[in-house]
Amino acid sequence: MRGLAHPETEADMQRALDIPADGGTIDAHIVTPDDAAGPMPPVVLFTDIGGLRPCYHDKAQRIADGGYAVLMPNVYHRDATGPVVPEGKSFRDDDVRPTLFEYAGHLTAEAQARDFDALLRCVDHESEFAAGGVAVVGYCMTGAFALRMAAWHPQRIAAAAGFHSARLAAADDPDSPVHVVDAIEARVYLGHADGDELLPPDQIGRLDAALAAAGVDFTTELYRGAAHGYTAADAPVYNPTADDRHYRRLFTLLGETIG
Repeated sequence: MRGLAHPETEADMQRALDIPADGGTIDAHIVTPDDAAGPMPPVVLFTDIGGLRPCYHDKAQRIADGGYAVLMPNVYHRDATGPVVPEGKSFRDDDVRPTLFEYAGHLTAEAQARDFDALLRCVDHESEFAAGGVAVVGYCMTGAFALRMAAWHPQRIAAAAGFHSARLAAADDPDSPVHVVDAIEARVYLGHADGDELLPPDQIGRLDAALAAAGVDFTTELYRGAAHGYTAADAPVYNPTADDRHYRRLFTLLGETIG
């Protein structure tokens, strides 16, 4: 089943569409290089907690320009269509954060599972995507999404990456992705923020131990001096050096798995 294309897009190489999903639709964007000729390897990109916004359209386009077709869904589609953070505001503003935390609270493991199924059906049916393995990348809270998607679809997901991820191995969270990594067949890359209180050293160590015990092919790196959110160009903690490093590592992962 094909998604419904929207008549207006961010740019000629960004196509907006609605993806049929369990109980509704996911508004999303398919992003390709401007010189794309035929289907390209698929990458599912999950935004950080701020949701869809210009800096993530830019991020999706940069990844696509490396030779990929990027599917970027609105993770908050159950509550709102399109951007959640109003123009001129920041997801760090006190009058915006409560809405984001409310919407993020609806993204249970079960809700994510339904979305993953819909996104993979989209990859299977939209003409921009080549057959074969799928890569998934997440930022902030969606680093956990990338690991879960890889664990729950081990025959489909060839690569999973997370950058400045949050709560990947919280001891008090029974739904933490650390509990499902033994099912992952994908190659995994994790680029952690330095001194990140949302992913402290004990969680990094717990996750690394679980990945190693499961025999997952993974790489973990600490981006020294880079704070949580270092790839978000609209954030005060944006770190261009760390951001460039993140693209280099991501393109290496993609090139060696789905490229």
